[in-house]
Amino acid sequence: MNLLETIGATPLITLPSFAAELPGVTLLAKAEFMNPSGSVKDRAAKAMVLDGIARGLLTPG
Repeated sequence: MNLLETIGATPLITLPSFAAELPGVTLLAKAEFMNPSGSVKDRAAKAMVLDGIARGLLTPG
């Protein structure tokens, strides 16, 4: 799998113990720790790199 393909697909996890006293509520949280770099900044970094490539500012080497 390409590392870039994993960005933007942050899984959601359920938090049943936090919603135990809230009938009918399903509480979800984004598992940011599962991002490729472990950071919430993956999408911004990807966008900056792709923009730099598209504008010819980033080149191989």
